[in-house]
Amino acid sequence: MLVGESVPRLEDGRLLRGFGRFVDDVDLPGQLHLHVVRSDVAHARVRAIHLEAAAAAPSVRLAVAAADLDDVPLIPLRLDFGVELDPFLQPVLATDRVRYVGEPVAAIVAEDRYAAEDAAGLVEVEYEPLDVVLDPRAAIEADAPSLWKGSGNEAAELRKSFGDVEAAFADAAHVVSAELRTGRHTGVPLETRGLTADWDPGRAELTVWGAALVTHYHRRVLSRLLGIPINRIHMRGTDAGGNFGVRGDFFPEDFLIPWLARRLGRPVKWTEDRGEHLVAINHAREQVHRIDAAFDQGARLLGLRDEIWHNKGAYIRPTGIVVSEISIGMIPWPYRVPAYEGVIHAVMTNKTPVGPYRAPGRFENTFAREQLFNIAADELGVDPVELRRANLLTCEDLPHAPGLSMGGEPFVLNSGDFTGLLERAHERAGFAAWRRESERLRRDGRLVGSGIAYFMDKSGLGVYETAEVEVGADGGARLLIGGASSGQGIETVMAQIAGDALTIPLERIDVVHGDTDLIPDGVGSWSSRSTVIGGSAVLRAAEATREQALRVAAELLEASTDDLVLADGRVHVRGSGAAGLDLGEIAAACDAASSRERGDEPGLGAREIYVDPMMNYPYGVALCQLELDPSTGAVEVWRYFVAYEAGRAVNPALLRGQIVGGAVQGLGGALFEELAYADSGQPQTTSLIDYLLPGATETPREFDCLICEDAPTPTNPLGAKGAGESGIMAVGAAVAGAVSDALGAPAAVTRLPLTPEEVRSLIERTRAEREAEEALV
Repeated sequence: MLVGESVPRLEDGRLLRGFGRFVDDVDLPGQLHLHVVRSDVAHARVRAIHLEAAAAAPSVRLAVAAADLDDVPLIPLRLDFGVELDPFLQPVLATDRVRYVGEPVAAIVAEDRYAAEDAAGLVEVEYEPLDVVLDPRAAIEADAPSLWKGSGNEAAELRKSFGDVEAAFADAAHVVSAELRTGRHTGVPLETRGLTADWDPGRAELTVWGAALVTHYHRRVLSRLLGIPINRIHMRGTDAGGNFGVRGDFFPEDFLIPWLARRLGRPVKWTEDRGEHLVAINHAREQVHRIDAAFDQGARLLGLRDEIWHNKGAYIRPTGIVVSEISIGMIPWPYRVPAYEGVIHAVMTNKTPVGPYRAPGRFENTFAREQLFNIAADELGVDPVELRRANLLTCEDLPHAPGLSMGGEPFVLNSGDFTGLLERAHERAGFAAWRRESERLRRDGRLVGSGIAYFMDKSGLGVYETAEVEVGADGGARLLIGGASSGQGIETVMAQIAGDALTIPLERIDVVHGDTDLIPDGVGSWSSRSTVIGGSAVLRAAEATREQALRVAAELLEASTDDLVLADGRVHVRGSGAAGLDLGEIAAACDAASSRERGDEPGLGAREIYVDPMMNYPYGVALCQLELDPSTGAVEVWRYFVAYEAGRAVNPALLRGQIVGGAVQGLGGALFEELAYADSGQPQTTSLIDYLLPGATETPREFDCLICEDAPTPTNPLGAKGAGESGIMAVGAAVAGAVSDALGAPAAVTRLPLTPEEVRSLIERTRAEREAEEALV
């Protein structure tokens, strides 16, 4: 069996030896280079754009602004939840107004990137400054400056509810409330965005190289915006140095490079620098939650309410309001909540637009809910672990269908043992000992705390995926998938699934992705869907290939298919010593003439489309122990532990890597990373000197995880649940809980990230409050 084994990654053979081919490695003869001129003001009317000096600069071949683009439509939505968002969609280049620093205003194409960048400095834009609004709550006040003519700044208001919330709060013995805020983060993959496009004027065909995670969607959008028949657009995949969701949208540059290549008749290349990345890529996270919980006398939940202000930035990007929808839809789980009401305001401001970033909505709402529970435990005098244990859904509660929608489908929780995982996490980590140690050290005057957070994910969004298996005459297989690689090991996992069904070793399987000539359709890799949906498509295609091999072999061996066995890549009669036929020999017998006689398509293989009936909901527990330095506010994480219910782990080592990597990434959002803005709308974190990422010295002293396969999902044939976002989801919540414990004041912790400045302020404030209380006594 290959599935369930921690086999080495197939990708590593090329990547670790420096043979990977990334988008910046794509160089074509005669290529030109693009530099994007970006707005340096946050909000202004564009009175004029002067390109003459730039166009006349040495080596410059073209300088264009929006007026030169022939009325190109706004960038369309990819995920549409039936909410009218067209007025807020982004143009490829700014027209009459700029709305954030970093917005593309003009494009300069030159013989090399340095000449293009030098010429960009010659572009003069006449701006008429307008008032700036940055805070999402301030942006929807009546007197707020509007980003849009004739409309306010609230792009959408979404509501979700079930049960009688009014009665739950009226009957409550205790109501606990908090206002909690998550800062503005972004994913910072090692490789920034890039694209190379080539136009063939003779054939009127466009070829695009890039690391798009939604290749076929990009192809459809290019066809629509460029007016080119889709069959004349060829997308070529490259290796990708990370994604984390932030690279998954269709950005203005994704249109500009192909348009310029066609306009100039020469290849055009663009590679984003890190400064551009921090102002132009999707931002994420920034939300304010005003959240309330109603409890009875026994600390049982009666109801939850949450009002959220989600800062969407200046435009709605193609993923639309999916993050907002997830944010309010996932608040209650995995707890037994009889009544819930959530409302979220998707608000436009003069910041870079936002989009999905690893665990979108769940990082934020897990922090809000779990920190509220920490505050509730303190106010009610209940142990925080016991409060969670008492309110978790039980196996008897499943399937749980409260009448809520999620991602456009009914929310149904149909597998899980939430209390069981909590107990296993508590025991495996030795969390009780962590807490005793923290209490003892606090008595000695040290600020040591332990925190817990329960989280639930969703996976399988995107409905369907495609896969094709082709077996060659040499007995090897080629696997064509609609997903894409972002460094997560997709080639290995898909090969394991196919290899098991075909009983051939991994080294005999080639995995191909990102090439639209070979793979006519696909939904891509995002939202923890690659294994869940893409893997199920691969399984179906491999099983269909296996059935065909047995059927053809039965004819050749003059035996019944019921008597045949496929093992080690060979088909033989069960119990017979005969050699049988290997898959290569069977493939050779599937030539065009023979296949026609059988009524088959030529070749040994199958193409399948797997349609997922509904999403599934993995879950986990995060535990954290840390110490605060009162002199500097620094936070040292001693221990971090994650228990995760994966349903079925195809490759446990890769799953562990996802969890560990996600947890370290989450520490950045919990403790360091924040995209700060001045009151003028100028970004203050435009390099990695200012946007602080966790390094090796910031990782936990001890890290462990427990991967469980106790609750496979019944919604897909693998039983697998998504895992790409598992490690990051509860980091903010667990760290906040541990800091609260160290301070002895849960209500004091109300925002992320908990930077050294914030932590030092909290220490000083809680000490002052404690001294004031003691003085009164």
